[in-house]
Amino acid sequence: MADSKAKTTVESVREWVVDHKLRTVGCLWLSGIAGSIAYNWSQPGMKTSVKIIHARLHAQALTLAALAGAAVVEYYDHKTGAKADRYAKFLPVDTYSHKD
Repeated sequence: MADSKAKTTVESVREWVVDHKLRTVGCLWLSGIAGSIAYNWSQPGMKTSVKIIHARLHAQALTLAALAGAAVVEYYDHKTGAKADRYAKFLPVDTYSHKD
């Protein structure tokens, strides 16, 4: 059997998304606007300016959804303590003492 600590593909992707939230939102925005432009260009009878405006609106809605998703992930990490564990390795141990 495989090792129980081996990460699945979904866990690896989730970890990458957590570490690169802004890059993920930017990529979603870019793919959203590209997909929307491709869809709108297949629709006959629309002016070019209307196609571009619709593409921007679709990408904006997708970006808001991605930001909301990033906020949910951040909230979940904060509640479970995963964020504190992730940053603990960068903090010096017993350097700052508040006992004095």
